Amino acid sequence: MIETEEQKIESNKIYREALEILNSSGANYMLGGAFAMFNYTGIFRDTKDLDIFCKPSEYTRILKHFADNGYETELTDIRWLAKVYKGDFFIDIIFDTVNNICTVDDTWYEHAPSGEFEGIPVKFLPAEELIWCKIYVQNRERHDSADINHTLLKYGKHLDWKRLLFRLDQHWHLLLSQILIFQFVYPSDYYDIIPRWLFDELMERAREQYDIPASLEKVCRGPIIDQTQYKIDIKEWDYKVCTIKTV
Repeated sequence: MIETEEQKIESNKIYREALEILNSSGANYMLGGAFAMFNYTGIFRDTKDLDIFCKPSEYTRILKHFADNGYETELTDIRWLAKVYKGDFFIDIIFDTVNNICTVDDTWYEHAPSGEFEGIPVKFLPAEELIWCKIYVQNRERHDSADINHTLLKYGKHLDWKRLLFRLDQHWHLLLSQILIFQFVYPSDYYDIIPRWLFDELMERAREQYDIPASLEKVCRGPIIDQTQYKIDIKEWDYKVCTIKTV
């Protein structure tokens, strides 16, 4: 985290430079992380990293362009993440999620709102994709439910709820769970934010589960949302890992 005014000035200078380099690379990208959260909620977090989202086909060009401009680069995890370093600051180049569900594609760019950061024109990660990515982060050391709740509170009336449901259709339980948590946290606000049609549809899906037989296969979908705490289910309790189907 950034603690001093000097660090804040230095970080803003580096971020501005990084975004200028990104724009000169010719690659498409979207600004996510703390700065996307600020765009949708007004919550500001001093941070030493910048989250950049792009398609898997574009991170190579971005890394090479930063390297040509004197930055240190690494392909951290070929499944979803690369990094760019300058001093104590770094940039995450994100093109998927660790569970390989939220792969960036052209539709993300189509819905990305335009804005500015430090005077540099940028595209922000769409709020629907921001929620989609964050809803799978439910680890012991990091849980993004509060980020989602704040996004719903401050931006929920502008969300494309049908598109969010489309993104989460295969894992609709997570969306229902998040909506119930939102109702608990904000009992005076959910009426005007969460569409009744969506709540009714998800609750009906939950009820209908009891009208069909239970799964014959012992499957644990826990690793989709937490890659560490459900290892025992797979390694010792003979549950099968859920096959992930992307949309």
